[in-house]
Amino acid sequence: MKVGDIVKLKGAPGPRNSGAAGVIVRIFEKKCWRTQERGPTVDWRKIDPEPHADVMLNDGVMSFPVAELVLVV
Repeated sequence: MKVGDIVKLKGAPGPRNSGAAGVIVRIFEKKCWRTQERGPTVDWRKIDPEPHADVMLNDGVMSFPVAELVLVV
């Protein structure tokens, strides 16, 4: 994925997922602790940064891991 791509959030619509498409405005790397996979005790030394994207959705910009986005064709 790259800046300018149109994307949607994977999965069913919910509180963080309106189902709307958005435009990637920035790609960057940061660490993301996945509690459901690694448990509630955070240890940043155990994980590496992963790609994230700032996505312009509706009236704002939100950050998401690229792994949670799907390209709209």
